[in-house]
Amino acid sequence: MVRVGKFEKVSFEQFAKDYIDCFGETDMQEIKKIYDDIKLPKRATKGSAGYDIYSPFDFTLAPQEQIKFPTGIRVRMDEDWVFCIFPRSSWGFKFRLQMNNTVGIIDSDYYYSDNEGHIFHRLTNDSKDGKVFKIEKGIAVTQGIFMPYGITEDDDVQEIRNGGLGSTTKK
Repeated sequence: MVRVGKFEKVSFEQFAKDYIDCFGETDMQEIKKIYDDIKLPKRATKGSAGYDIYSPFDFTLAPQEQIKFPTGIRVRMDEDWVFCIFPRSSWGFKFRLQMNNTVGIIDSDYYYSDNEGHIFHRLTNDSKDGKVFKIEKGIAVTQGIFMPYGITEDDDVQEIRNGGLGSTTKK
């Protein structure tokens, strides 16, 4: 196996800022507790392609409800690799849990952004059966897979990223 990256927590200051941005003013001790308990992604078995990404807190989604939240993690990886995030297969199968951007694409240069490369999730319970999706803190909610990628022979891009969603089109 090729080793291409490493997971880390973002700083507490970055996590707190992003948590408050998602959920409004919250007691800093509560945010610190959530931050301290963040689990870095891990593979479940030797044969697993995906790294489980764990929820930093409990949440419930009724059908058609969505949530946006900071995971508290970032990933440093080699150039020419991308980290793709998907809902865990079982959650998609049982609840039609979906990522609102379909697949999360974490580019290798996102790690160096002003927001520390903080990975967010926006998830929707798209259940057609009226099923309520409940997740407990520390349970794997998504999974990420490292994949190599190529570029065209005439690619001459020199731009440098600074930001998250949509940042590559901001000028």
